[in-house]
Amino acid sequence: MSIESVKNYLARFGLDDRVIEFDASSATVAEAAADLGCEPARIAKTMAFLVAGRAVLVVVAGDGKVDNPRYKATFHTKAAMVRPDQLVELVGHPMGGVCPFAIRDDVPVYLDESLKRFDTVYPAAGTASSAVRLAVPELERSVQNFAGWVDVAKGWRTGE
Repeated sequence: MSIESVKNYLARFGLDDRVIEFDASSATVAEAAADLGCEPARIAKTMAFLVAGRAVLVVVAGDGKVDNPRYKATFHTKAAMVRPDQLVELVGHPMGGVCPFAIRDDVPVYLDESLKRFDTVYPAAGTASSAVRLAVPELERSVQNFAGWVDVAKGWRTGE
């Protein structure tokens, strides 16, 4: 998959003009936030896990970290990331470009509650030098294979 496949996918929702391409890498939360001029928390990082032998994506706010007890309570297994060399095969995008658009049809996508506190967030768009600007309702409407909202992140709530 590529940025073109993400643009084509987002065109179905009238959102393809929201894709932003950068000259340098935006693969990390810090790099993406610097490129976009926004706070790191607004970067919607897409994390790929293995659940029962298949890939599952969870999109979390940039300042969130997976809370293992919450993850296990939700997915009934220990959090295990998809290996970088398996991402293209199991998800459809390379490391740094993993996003919830133009992915394999058998990959469910969950959005974490940590995203709901923002009007606009920025997930990747298929490459390590891209992002897409979306309002949270647009993100929910446009993610492929949307499976629901989860609460598996920590570190973003006050007092946590």
